[in-house]
Amino acid sequence: MKVAVLDFGKTNSKLFVFGQDGRIVDERRTKPDWIRKGGLSVLDEAALHGWALEAVNDAADAHGIEGLMVSGHGCTFALVDEAALTHPILDYEQEPPAEIAARIDRRVPDFAETFSPRLPLGFNYGRHMLWLKEVEPAAFAAAKAILGYPQYWSWRFGGRAVSEVSYLGCHSHLWAPRRRDFSSLVDAEGWRHRMPAFARAGAVVGERRFGRVGKPVAIHNGVHDSNAALHAYRRQAFGPLTVVSTGTWVIVLNPSCPLDALDRDRDMLVNVDVDGGPVPTIRFMGGREFAVISGNWQGAIAPASVQRAIDAGIKALPSFAPGGPMSGRTGEIAGRISNAEERAAVALLYVALMIDLSLDLIRSSETVIVDGGLNAGGLLAGLLAQLRPGQSFLQGATLEGSATGAAALAFESVGREFAAEQPEPVRAASFKGLAGYRDDWRGLIAERGIAASAGGAR
Repeated sequence: MKVAVLDFGKTNSKLFVFGQDGRIVDERRTKPDWIRKGGLSVLDEAALHGWALEAVNDAADAHGIEGLMVSGHGCTFALVDEAALTHPILDYEQEPPAEIAARIDRRVPDFAETFSPRLPLGFNYGRHMLWLKEVEPAAFAAAKAILGYPQYWSWRFGGRAVSEVSYLGCHSHLWAPRRRDFSSLVDAEGWRHRMPAFARAGAVVGERRFGRVGKPVAIHNGVHDSNAALHAYRRQAFGPLTVVSTGTWVIVLNPSCPLDALDRDRDMLVNVDVDGGPVPTIRFMGGREFAVISGNWQGAIAPASVQRAIDAGIKALPSFAPGGPMSGRTGEIAGRISNAEERAAVALLYVALMIDLSLDLIRSSETVIVDGGLNAGGLLAGLLAQLRPGQSFLQGATLEGSATGAAALAFESVGREFAAEQPEPVRAASFKGLAGYRDDWRGLIAERGIAASAGGAR
C-alpha cells in the first residue's frame, strides 16, 4: 500500500508518496501564492489546487496510491457552503486595521481558558475570523461549515466536512484544552453549529477516483503539521521527549511541561495532540528569521564559517519576525560580517540560541528530537547537542517529520503497519567558545531590555 501526503506549508507546499516501510518514493514541490483581492492578502487557491490535483493524479498513475492525506500549517481557516469557499482563504500574515482590532480583541477569551496568548496578525485564527465577520458578514452568513486548513483540503478533494482537534487546538482562541471543548468565543459568536462533527486525524472521510484509470483513493482527515511530527516520534515509544519541529516556524513541543509554567508573553501556549491531550509549546518564526538574517541563503554552511562567526563574536539579536519569546523588538546584527556564508552561519547560530532558550523556557530535560528543514546536514542539531550536554539529542532520519507523521496516521486508520525510519543519534558539535558565545548573546539581550532569563537543564 502507498499513501500520498499533501504537506501544505506557508512557504512551501509538497506532495510525498510513502510506502509502508516509511520511505518516500516520490515527491514534488511548489510555493503557494498569496495574492491581493478585495484589499486583503489571500491564498491563490485555484493555482494551489491545480498543482495538487495534477500531483495526486500523477501519483495515482505512477504508484497506485490507495490513500490521500493532508498535513497543514496552522493559523488558517476556510468558510465553505455545500460546494465551494464563501470567501478566499486569508493570509495569516496581515494585521486587522487598528479600529477593528480594538473591537475584536475585547472579545478574545482569557489565556487561562484557551492557553492561546494574544498574538499579532492572524497567529490566532479566531481573531482573523472575527475580523472577516466584521468586514465580510455575507461570507459568514453563507457558510455552512468552518474548517481548519487541512480539513479544507480533505473536504476539497472529496471528503466530508469534519473538525479535527489538533488543528482547532492550535492557539486559535477557539478551543479550551482543559475542558476538551470549544471555547466561550465559539458560543458567543454562534459558531458552534457551523463546526462539523469531529473525526480523528487520519480517519477516512471520503473517496475519489484519480489518475487516467480512475483508481479509487481514500481521502483521510488532515492534521496540523507540527502535531503530526509529534505523533511520528511518539508512536515509536521513546518515552518522554521534546520535539523541535523546524520550518517557517520553529515549534518546540514538550508534553511534560506543567501548564502553569507557560508565559503568555513569551509565545508559550498549549497545542493539542491528535487525541485531544494538551501539549505545552513555545515557538518562534525561525525559518523566516533565518532567511532574513542570512539573505535567503541556500545550501550547506561550512563548520569553519560557524567557527569564524563565533571567534569574531558576530551575533544576531532578536527579533526578525513577528511573534516568538522576545517579540516587539527590531532585530539587529552586532558585529561586522565579512561574506555571505558567514552571514548564514550567524543566522544558524541565532536559530540554535533561540531554540536553546526555548528549551529552557519550556522546561525540557528529556530526549530532544530535532526535525525539519533547518536541520539539513545535521549542523543545527549538533550545535544544540553541544549547547546542552545534559540532554540526549536525536534527529529525524528524514527532514519530513510532519509528512511522515501524517502518513502514519493514514496507515494506522486503515489497520496497516507503517515502519517509519528511526531517528538517528546526534553527535555534539565541538566548536571552540560556543558556551561563551551563548552567554554573551544572552547578556546582550539583557542589556537591550529584551527579557531572556530562563531556568533549565543544560
